[in-house]
Amino acid sequence: MERWPWPSGGAWLLVAARALLQLLRADLHLGRPLLATLALLAALDWLCQRLLPPPAALAVLAAAGWIALSRLARSPRLPVATRAVLITGCDSGFGKETAKKLDAMGFTVLATVLELDGPGALELRACCSPRLRLLQMDLTKPADISRALEFTKAHTTSTGLWGLVNNAGHNDVVADVELSPVATFRSCMEVNFFGALELTKGLLPLLRRSKGRIVTLGSPAGDMPYPCLAAYGTSKAAMALLMDTFSCELLPWGVKVSVIQPGCFKTESVLNVGHWERRKRLLLANLPRELLQAYGEDYIEHLHGQFLHSLRLALPDLSPVVDAITDALLAAQPRRRYYPGHGVGLMYFIHYYLPEGLRRRFLQTFFISPCLPRALRPGQPSPSPVQDAAQDADPNPGPSPTAAR
Repeated sequence: MERWPWPSGGAWLLVAARALLQLLRADLHLGRPLLATLALLAALDWLCQRLLPPPAALAVLAAAGWIALSRLARSPRLPVATRAVLITGCDSGFGKETAKKLDAMGFTVLATVLELDGPGALELRACCSPRLRLLQMDLTKPADISRALEFTKAHTTSTGLWGLVNNAGHNDVVADVELSPVATFRSCMEVNFFGALELTKGLLPLLRRSKGRIVTLGSPAGDMPYPCLAAYGTSKAAMALLMDTFSCELLPWGVKVSVIQPGCFKTESVLNVGHWERRKRLLLANLPRELLQAYGEDYIEHLHGQFLHSLRLALPDLSPVVDAITDALLAAQPRRRYYPGHGVGLMYFIHYYLPEGLRRRFLQTFFISPCLPRALRPGQPSPSPVQDAAQDADPNPGPSPTAAR
């Protein structure tokens, strides 16, 4: 049986790549992701020549090239025109930088902050155009949310509301679930889920009218079991599922929903070592005696040290996240998920495709690797049953837990 000749030098790869580049040339830019993709396609071409008959190999190579290059291609952008966007949590971090960029692009930006006279609000007033409007809002207070809804309606009567960016987020505990007061789970849910849910529902009539966008800042901690981030991660998991539900239900109305799952970036909340030190001391001061004896103060100190060490790897440039938010607002066909940040794709590959033991070891290596609790160390007496589980109710005082990214 005569075999089809396979052109030497990967000619099929060149033909396929040339056709795809011609089709997508306006949306691809030369950079490391594109070069890495072409290198992988060249390796796939080499394997196809040796393992598959030519027709099957060509089909595999063409499909892989189309999928890979189309993922790198930027969807055509809609014009900014007079579009208005509400962004929550603009005191610092992603929210503040996104507000600055969208304002510079010509958007009408409605930015919520916790403090109208705080450093973030003052910076936005100083560097942004008069189009940007600031509004004080605490997502744990229904009255603030109601005021924000009225404020948004009043300032978008002529333009309509094109987009909502759910950016405000909160986390104030880094500890095992057993060590974390239940109220910390409630406070995370109040800000990261219930507050955002109430605000989003209230703005849906405006977003349906404009066939606009909902963009929500999630976290990989909502997709995988990061050590000591259960309170934060469960609230983000709930929010991601809610956004997936909105995505299906709002599809007939033309509203598109995206979730941004960023890696670790150096936002102000991440860099605030003093905040994390205070939260650690508060946790130790209010921990039930039995739990403190079972785990040991040095166990909590070890977790705290590992957490602070992992933050040193955070990326200083916030632009990948800001660019992802911008694309979700303006792309003709935005993605349902964006994963900005170095190593996030590898992290998700390991989480979805490798055995559970390797997944756990990976997260412990690059985030927090707990030591043995005191009661499990050699020479220690066996722990006694918990007598006072009711003490786990949170004695967590302090100010409003809302913290902008």
